[in-house]
Amino acid sequence: MERAAGEGRPLLPAAAPSAGLSSAGAVFIMLKSALGAGLLSFPWAFSRAGGAAPALLVELGSLVFLVSGLAVLGYAAALSAQPTYQGVVRAVCGAAVGKLCEVCFFLNLFMISVALLRVVGDQLEKLCDSLYPNGTLSGAPLPLPWYVDQRFTLSALCILIIFPLSVPREIGFQKYSSILGTLAACYLTLVIILKYYLQAESLGSPESPQPSRAFSWASIFSVIPTICFGFQCHEACVAIYSSMSNQSFSHWVTVSVLSMLVCLLIYSLTGLYGYLTFGEAVASDVLMSYPGNDPVVIVARLLFGVSIVTIYPIVVLLGRSVVRDVWATPKRGAAVVPEVHEQRNRVLLTVAWMAATLAIALFVPDIGKVIELIGGISAFFIFIFPGLCLVCMTGTCTLGPRKKAALITWGILSVLGGAFVCGQSAALAVLGLLH
Repeated sequence: MERAAGEGRPLLPAAAPSAGLSSAGAVFIMLKSALGAGLLSFPWAFSRAGGAAPALLVELGSLVFLVSGLAVLGYAAALSAQPTYQGVVRAVCGAAVGKLCEVCFFLNLFMISVALLRVVGDQLEKLCDSLYPNGTLSGAPLPLPWYVDQRFTLSALCILIIFPLSVPREIGFQKYSSILGTLAACYLTLVIILKYYLQAESLGSPESPQPSRAFSWASIFSVIPTICFGFQCHEACVAIYSSMSNQSFSHWVTVSVLSMLVCLLIYSLTGLYGYLTFGEAVASDVLMSYPGNDPVVIVARLLFGVSIVTIYPIVVLLGRSVVRDVWATPKRGAAVVPEVHEQRNRVLLTVAWMAATLAIALFVPDIGKVIELIGGISAFFIFIFPGLCLVCMTGTCTLGPRKKAALITWGILSVLGGAFVCGQSAALAVLGLLH
């Protein structure tokens, strides 16, 4: 997947089927692409939606489009024989839409990388604060050692752990770290569930649940971007599909459905029990609602940081593929890149990508509103581009009139839904900046 643009290797090899990514490995990478920073905000999304029932309905409704988009992208990848998301869109929808996809893809992946490092930095800072309380008996602040400063800890983490995980060429390498990251996300969910049942001991005497907000369509619509962002793994799905040993369409649909159902279970349990524990008072980062000196919560912070660390290399791998596609000219697109030059370019791109995202994450501490402003770009990859691919592929296939009309209608609905989510996210971000 790190080859030059236009060299797209076949995704349906007839030989050596065991050399590819296994089904279990594909599921774990899909899970880790989806189980990211959005997990912490799901209890807040349940609260904002007006309760558990409306939020669960939004999840189930969104899941239909999410699975549909994954299925369409897998079929389009097999049809176009392209190993990257942007390559599939360019081959199916044309050069103009492909160029738009590359631009959106680059911006989305870059800002996701910044957000992931920011989340890891926050968890490191909270862990250091729990180990070194910033205060004395007189109330005066106690200076912290230099080695617990976030600029040092996050930089050291990037150099020693994240960089070695981000250099490999194939996404199949990430299946091992993705297993660990998935287990860490499951631990966080387990902690939230246990804390709900043990809140009389860990949070004091339980208070009566606060009433939910009155039912409002505006409240439900406002959490759709958050819920869809939590489930998104579409940016990585083509690369995952291209690395699988069994690339039949039915098998890909099974992997997609299984991955989304596991995500639905983890997100729903986290959102439900986090909301039931704190009600309307839940923080946007649910871990901030728990006592900072709780050992179980400290372990949850540590493991969730590990979970986020395993996502960053997948984003870097996808970002390198976009840069390579943009950098390669049509004349050079079919040229075979020597292994030595490919390895050197891959390392340089990884260093440049990591240095740029780390610098922004360290020296622009409050980027939440900026990320929210461009967060609607993810709707392009979940709804709009899959919908366009479906419409374009349906127009070139020999189908019955009813089946063709149904598929085209679904593609148009997907595009319109993505436009709504994108506009909703942008409008909320602008209103947040104005206030």
